[in-house]
Order: sequence, then structure tokens, then C-alpha cells
Amino acid sequence: MPPPLILVTGSSGYIASRLIPRLLEKGVRVRALARKPEWLATRPWAQGVEFVRGDVTDPVCLASAFEGVNTAYYLIHSMAGGRGYTRIETEAARTFASMANEAGVEHIIYLGGLADPHARNLAPHMRSRIETGITLRQGKSAVTEFRAGVIVGPGSISFEMIRYLTECFPVLPGPSWLKNKVQPVSARNVIDYLVAALEHPEARGGIYELGGPEVMLYSDTMLHYARLRGHRRWLFTLPGIPIPIIARFVDWLTPVPASIAAPLIGGLQSDSIVQDDSARRLFPEIELIPYGKAVTESLAELNPAQIERVWEGLGREQLSMKHEGFFINYRRVEVEAAPVSVYRVLASMGGRNGWLFANWLWLLRGWLDKILGGAGTHKRNPSSTQTDYPMKVGDRLDYYRIERTEPDRLLLLYSELRAPGEGWMEWRVEKRPGGGSTLSQTAFFAPRGLPGFLYWTLLDPLHSFVFHGLILALKRQSEVQP
Repeated sequence: MPPPLILVTGSSGYIASRLIPRLLEKGVRVRALARKPEWLATRPWAQGVEFVRGDVTDPVCLASAFEGVNTAYYLIHSMAGGRGYTRIETEAARTFASMANEAGVEHIIYLGGLADPHARNLAPHMRSRIETGITLRQGKSAVTEFRAGVIVGPGSISFEMIRYLTECFPVLPGPSWLKNKVQPVSARNVIDYLVAALEHPEARGGIYELGGPEVMLYSDTMLHYARLRGHRRWLFTLPGIPIPIIARFVDWLTPVPASIAAPLIGGLQSDSIVQDDSARRLFPEIELIPYGKAVTESLAELNPAQIERVWEGLGREQLSMKHEGFFINYRRVEVEAAPVSVYRVLASMGGRNGWLFANWLWLLRGWLDKILGGAGTHKRNPSSTQTDYPMKVGDRLDYYRIERTEPDRLLLLYSELRAPGEGWMEWRVEKRPGGGSTLSQTAFFAPRGLPGFLYWTLLDPLHSFVFHGLILALKRQSEVQP
């Protein structure tokens, strides 16, 4: 008998991208619904998933997506749609429930928002999350609804707002809702509950409020984060700041666009705490993670090897973005040379050979580092005549340390320069089906405090000039290799 087939909606979102690998580990078959499945092709879990193109507002698409499905995860929100998103969310949930009925889906698992549905000042975003659950339950499928507030994990909208705002500002004026109560929950625990819902048939049909072991003021989530990062921060309330202004501010400083920040901030205007502890009683095997530990675990993932590489499936040849604690500068070119030739050029950079573009700037940066008390440029000198890829993990290359290398495929360098943050340079080489290679180059910088933000922002034009010239030089040099 084949393992059960589970449908996951919102598969490009934060929660789904972490839920799907856990489901695959359990041995179930996963079908993912996505508007643009090609954007997900580079995810590590993509090869084990069946994709269906479309969205939850299309009955024809849903009929195909539900075929053979017993359980479906509803992980959809429409906040990015701007005005009218609450109507869109209700209509989408109604269509989903109706088509699930026709397909005979037995179980829907829904992740909504944590708020008191009877609160007088309940924000439209939170009310929409609750009404979505009500609409899903109008069908015949059993609906297990989880409600979560501030989710702590790299990539979570709530956590990224806390991370970037706290990193950037020593003194942060905020609205009065900074004094509202929240009960942050680890992203890992949220996934634990979503998976456990498959194994607890007695919990079907219930509504379960999710929160960590601590009730905190929202301002305390930022101050606690600051302490764990070694920052001193001061927050004070400034009532009356309009939500659109705060949203624009968040859009400018964080990865969260204003269209999503506005309803999310509106949802913080009331307390978001657990009032019913039935989740802890019905899922006793789940050990709740304290806020400090959840933040520490998230900070431990501040490494290119851990990041969710959402930009790789967008088809863009270059972009700059903020993502999971990083500033990212990404570029990609097509090279008319085999991966072995491209990697040979990568392995020859630095040392006596220098860097292939604006080498004097690389030398100047090493000299300035020496002046500022850093180690400056190291003396390792790889030779362009070597073809056996002598680069090894832990070796030093000028002011970089080799952190990861896969011959003909990957080179990751960690910067040992004195800087207000941590930096990496990465190159990936992929063989093209029709011949030649695709070379991608990514610069990662994880800022530490306001100096880190200023450092990257002020140097961004220079970085863009150097990185653009470097990848083109790598392309040219690879294509003239014998």
C-alpha cells in the first residue's frame, strides 16, 4: 500500500518550506501547490515533491491538486494583495473547502493567527485569519486549526522585523503597542504541531493556540534579542504614529514589504497570548522552546549554508536583497565553458595571480585592514598552472578563509577582514544541459548593529561595481581557457 498523499499549499512560504522536508522525512508523499513551481526547483527538497501549478482560488486547479489526497495543509494568506485582501482570503477559503468536499478530503490542517476573537480592537488581519478558519470549517472535512502569533525563526516575517529593527537602531521610538503582550513560539515548535496533527486523530476538528513558555511585552522581544547579540538598546513609546508610516519604515529597513508590514503591524495592536492550553494537553510530546533559546538557534543559522535560497528560482541575473539576517548581492552569467574550466579559474584567484577585476581595490582593502589592526592579506599563493584544485577547507586565500569547496561545483570563502559584521563570497557552477555552464556569484553580509548597516549601505555602489566586473572577468577568463 503506497504511503498517504498530502497536499501542501503556500509551498513557497516560510512555514511550508520547513514543513515539507519534515513530511518527507516521515515517508509520506507530498504534493505542493504553487503558482510558479519553477521558482521552487532549486530548493533542497524539490526532487522529492510532486508540484501542481495554480492557486487556491482556481477550482479547476484544486480539483487536480486534491486528486488522491487525504490530508491538506492550508498555509495561505493574502496580505501582499493590499486593500481587499480580507475578502480574497475568505473567498479562497470558501473555494478550498468546497473543492475539498468534492474530492473527499478528510482532514484540513490550517495555521492561523493568535488573537482574542472577542477583542474590541481586533485588527482586520487577525479577524481575517480567524474568519478563514470559520470558512474552512463550513465544509465537511475535519479542520484542525492552529493559531500562532510571533513565530521565531530565520525567515519568519515576525522574527525578521525584530531582527533588523533591533540590529539597526540603538534608540528606537515605537508606537504604544510595544507594550502589548505576546507569547512568541519557536518556528520549530510550530512545525512540530503541524506534523503532530497527522498522528493525533483525537485532535481533529479542534482549535489550538500556540505559544512558547513565556508571556512577554512586544518590546521585550526586541530587548532580549539585543542582549543575545551583545547590543545595548533603548525603546520608548511614541503614541499616534500612523501604521502606513511605520510600514514604510519597516519596508525600508527589513525584508518585509510595506504591503505585508501594514496588516501585520495592525495585528500587534492587541495582545496575542494563549488563553486555552489545550494544545499542551493534547500534544504533550512537544517540548516548548523558550524565547531565548529560539533566538539563539536562529542566530546559529546565520550562515550561507543554512539560508533558504529563495532568490535562486526567480530567474533574475542579478539582484540585491535583505534576507534572513543578510544583505545579499547575487549575480549569474552563462559561460561557454565546461564547469571544470570555470572552477579552474576560480581556484586560481588571489595570491600572486591577484583578482581578475580591480585587483588594486582588493589589495587596498587588505592594506586598510592591516592599518585598522586586522590580519590584512595572507600570503597563500595558489598558482594558475595547477589543475588539481589544491584549495582545501581551512586554507587562507588573501584575507579569506576557505569554508567549503566542491571541485567543479562550489567555492565558499569566509571574510576575515575587520568589519561590523560577517561576510562571505560564494561561487556555484552548474553544467548546462545544452553545453557550457551557469556561474552564480553571491556576496553575503550579516551586519552587526547600526555600524554594519551603514558599512554595507555606504559601500554598496562600490561592491556592485566590483562584483559585476568580477563575474564578467571570470566568464571571459573561463571561456579562453584551453
